[in-house]
Amino acid sequence: MTSAPPSPSSGTLSPVLLSAPAASDPAASGSAEPHVEGRHPAFAVAALCVGGLAVSLSQTMVVPIQGRLPELLGSTASATAWVVTVTLLAGAVAMPVAGRVADIVGKQRVVVACVVMLLVGCVVSALASSLAPMLVGRALQGAAMGLVPVGIALMRQITPPRMAGSAIATMSATLGVGGAIALPLSAWIVQVGSWHWLFWVSAALSLAVLLFVLVAVPHVHDPHAGARFDVPGAVGLSVGLVLLLVGISKGSSWGWSSTSTLGCLVGGVVVLAAWVALELRVAQPLVDIRTTARPVVLLTNVAAIAVGFGLMAQMVAIPQLLQLPTATGVGLGQTLLAAGLWMAPSGLTMMLCAPLSAAMIARFGPKPTLAIGSATIGIGYLVGRLLMAASWELLIATIVIAAGVGIAYAAMPTLVLDAVPPAEAGSAVGVNALARALGTTSASAVIATIITSDVDLTGAPTAEAFHASFLTGAVVALVGAAVALVIPVRRGRRRA
Repeated sequence: MTSAPPSPSSGTLSPVLLSAPAASDPAASGSAEPHVEGRHPAFAVAALCVGGLAVSLSQTMVVPIQGRLPELLGSTASATAWVVTVTLLAGAVAMPVAGRVADIVGKQRVVVACVVMLLVGCVVSALASSLAPMLVGRALQGAAMGLVPVGIALMRQITPPRMAGSAIATMSATLGVGGAIALPLSAWIVQVGSWHWLFWVSAALSLAVLLFVLVAVPHVHDPHAGARFDVPGAVGLSVGLVLLLVGISKGSSWGWSSTSTLGCLVGGVVVLAAWVALELRVAQPLVDIRTTARPVVLLTNVAAIAVGFGLMAQMVAIPQLLQLPTATGVGLGQTLLAAGLWMAPSGLTMMLCAPLSAAMIARFGPKPTLAIGSATIGIGYLVGRLLMAASWELLIATIVIAAGVGIAYAAMPTLVLDAVPPAEAGSAVGVNALARALGTTSASAVIATIITSDVDLTGAPTAEAFHASFLTGAVVALVGAAVALVIPVRRGRRRA
């Protein structure tokens, strides 16, 4: 995932090096990291956040046309299902890889490369009339997800300490915000125009983001002499993740006991185990396993899986509940556009909770903030379990869940960045983003299995199926809160 790196002078901002306050525990959290401020750091933050929003939007914008893809692309339903899956796979692989590349060549350059991939991917998909070019375009759009962890790591370099917390919180929130507003926005675009306009609109947004990033985000990099990219490690991680995620994402449709599913899951675990052994022996690994195994980083990533699960579980269950016909006795009979509009306030809630999360991190620290956010997600699912008889009741549940996600999302990269050396910031945040992706993928598969395994005589999911889905979301989120409480963060550690 490379692109011609822009010149350090391609933007209009002249970086100025400043020194950040040193951490009270350098051994635990890494050496103090320089903060590099452009003349207008707020513009750089805005550019990165809009970029994160654009990438997030692209991940789910095909939902309104997913059922029509076999007709539109002249293929089978099983084949066109890969239009969604390939984006997920490319994103999962890209996040840790992009993080490591950013640590070597500079984060702004990788951000630019990710936006270029998003732009090209959207144009390819917009021009596609068959499955193959659509898959290529969607894979490029997924690979652009590397922008998010790299952008988060970059924010600590280009913003002063007083801004870093709120900047990271806002950037983290764009992941959920994009997913929440993509459904109603894309449904409206399809209603008023051609499905190709989904990708043309996203391409136009990507072009605007590219120009914004080139102008507003400075290129700053402390080159590491002799730094090399771990190609075997990247290949091993990619193969292992693809096998594992294909097994998880296709398990509900292939059958969890099928040879294909078990082969992918077992093969993925074996390849990843071999990859870990390889990374432990490499002088400059793609992912420093020893750093990742530190209790702070490891437990934060475990909590990230739970938070990712909490974000996605409601996005699978609640739209189905809203759109099922009222004749089923459980559905609320909403159209796709109406269901998307009922879900949209959750995106606004996540964005509004970003400054709240930053304030909580500054006041209490990232560990309690993560625990509170995860517990709030669990409470939201319990609300959904009890209140699902009307659209406005489900709206309450989505808002509570979104508030928890918005609070928790900012705390996780803060914990990770405080626990790793600056030279490993990009790859460490990339692994944390990968953990969230594992959570969202698992939620999609698990909740889909729960809903489809308990149906009535007409084939519609029962109320008990949705009750079980909400209860599962609550349990996973509360486990995440419990994990957050045992993260061994020391007093006096540097905060964003």
